[in-house]
Amino acid sequence: MQYTLQTPLSREMLAPLRAGDTVLLSGTVYTARDAAHARMAALLDGGGALPFPLKGAALYYVGPTPERPGRPIGAAGPTTAGRMDAYTPRLLDLGLACMIGKGRRSTAVKQSVCKNGAVYLGAIGGAGALLAACIKSCEVIAWPDLGCEAVRRLTVEAMPLTVLLDAHGGDLYESGPAAWLAAQAQ
Repeated sequence: MQYTLQTPLSREMLAPLRAGDTVLLSGTVYTARDAAHARMAALLDGGGALPFPLKGAALYYVGPTPERPGRPIGAAGPTTAGRMDAYTPRLLDLGLACMIGKGRRSTAVKQSVCKNGAVYLGAIGGAGALLAACIKSCEVIAWPDLGCEAVRRLTVEAMPLTVLLDAHGGDLYESGPAAWLAAQAQ
């Protein structure tokens, strides 16, 4: 199935999604990678507020390249999500609804996705130019000293993504190869 979603996201909006479905995501998406996650954790540990609202938010694991003339952003391909696994359950418990990246996630993240009615969406690695075409605006909102890892607020339109983890325990990294093997056996 293909779904069209608009941020902010809710459990009700994400409940129908199943691993393998496709999503066209529009609205506000925030960016954060390794260094930004470490700073967010330090802020939370000190009782501080994050630089963006987590409730219903979508967080894209990306470190975009500098923008080209006339464009809001350069290439914007996903980074490996597993590097953020140590921070993710806490953010999901605080209201994060969606993560966008590539690669497998830990058991703790999978359990937290289910517990919180969230999703993990996959962006196509190596397709940074295609994904950048979906980004209509880009603004650094925190930690510009981190360069490409600064936290940004993006406005996206019809960003093509695939559901990798759903709120019901579905994991495309498990079901996808199993379905392929079953089809080969026929």
